[in-house]
Amino acid sequence: MKRRNKRPEKKGAPKWMVTYSDMVTLILVFFVLLFSMSQIDAKKFRAIAEAFRSETIFEAMPSIIEEEFPTENVEVQKEAENHDKSEDTASPEDQAGQEQTEPELNTVEGTPDQDELDELLAEVESYLNEHDLNRVISATRTDQGVVLVLQESVLFETGEAQILDPAKPFLNKVSALLSNIPNEVRVEGHTDNRPISSYRYPSNWELSGARASSVIRFLINSNDFKESRFIAAGYGDTRPVASNDSAEGWSANRRVEIVILDSSEET
Repeated sequence: MKRRNKRPEKKGAPKWMVTYSDMVTLILVFFVLLFSMSQIDAKKFRAIAEAFRSETIFEAMPSIIEEEFPTENVEVQKEAENHDKSEDTASPEDQAGQEQTEPELNTVEGTPDQDELDELLAEVESYLNEHDLNRVISATRTDQGVVLVLQESVLFETGEAQILDPAKPFLNKVSALLSNIPNEVRVEGHTDNRPISSYRYPSNWELSGARASSVIRFLINSNDFKESRFIAAGYGDTRPVASNDSAEGWSANRRVEIVILDSSEET
């Protein structure tokens, strides 16, 4: 009889292992791709890490390991509970005393008084009424301070920045008013939109700035104010208060505004 040849034994892993390893590799690649596309919130990660570092997370869970000295922990816990109860049962007088001794954290230091502008406006209006200046000077309040409005017809000739003699008594009274108020003052010159072109004033910018400077110079010379207290600004025709389509609108826009600044707006 012929001998049957034994089949040689195959070495290595079985065939299913190759398929399984390919599947595991693909799954690994899939999760690596997900991780690479994800965005980690650093704040949340640190919060979770701190939570695991904290001992309170473990104190809340019951331990299966018996403590070496259980009575000591019980006594400490009782003392803490008694301390909390004593704080809760404190008398209203003691609690009121504690509230008075504690600093008020909600108080904001340096906040300007909201009524300061109202008081300033009332003072200015009272002064204008007393000296009969309401017909030439109007006073209003803005977020920056109290504004005194003087029309061009009272102060200057058309197209000029030299103060007229009839306007000087009014400005002297304004100077007396400012001498009683320590606030900084910004003087603004405004014109209408009609163009001007002369040797001295090539445009409305120069004219408005020159008028503001003339008023400041007169106030300083009349009452010896500090020059650092005043600010000159020329706005030309960029800030009209009326339409520039009529003579009345042109007249209203040609003005000088003396702004008594709120103390919080001072620079």
